[in-house]
Amino acid sequence: MNFLAHAWLARAGSDDFLYGNLIADGVKGRDLSDWSDATAQGIRHHRRVDAWVDSHPCVAGARRRAPTAQRRYAGIALDMVWDHFLARDMAGRRDQEQLVERCYQLLSTRPAPNRLAGMMPLLVKHDWLRGYADFEFTCRAVAGIGRRLSGPNQLAALVPWLHDDYPRLEQDFQSLWPVLFETLSRQNTAL
Repeated sequence: MNFLAHAWLARAGSDDFLYGNLIADGVKGRDLSDWSDATAQGIRHHRRVDAWVDSHPCVAGARRRAPTAQRRYAGIALDMVWDHFLARDMAGRRDQEQLVERCYQLLSTRPAPNRLAGMMPLLVKHDWLRGYADFEFTCRAVAGIGRRLSGPNQLAALVPWLHDDYPRLEQDFQSLWPVLFETLSRQNTAL
């Protein structure tokens, strides 16, 4: 659910490619024939980035620090926390503002996959991509996503841990983001 990070990593591509990166979490399966070639490439790019990030040692370490009972949900919360650090660090920059507006334009004018159809209008209306700069907003968003899952809200149960582990999570992000950016640049976005 880290829309902002994926947007940053896809911003140099076409609108279709960027859109694919934004909606990828809502697209199931390998058959992407319903999407344009560039959108399908964006979806695949998003999935490769997710796989790379999820296997990174600092992400694995952060997951191990999460409370045992909610550990399997920690990846969702971490994705949103990565967006928090990115939004906070980039707040007010012209390129950040242009990217956010571009994302909102795409998400407002194109249909989202069914799994994200209810969320995308709220993301735009409530300005999540800028809102993530505020940690309390991010924590409310984490808990809100948890309400969409079946059973007890395990994501809301992670919020106290996010507060307690904030300094270490920030260190994790500061280690992760430059390496991811460098890896993408070196491999010409071919994670």
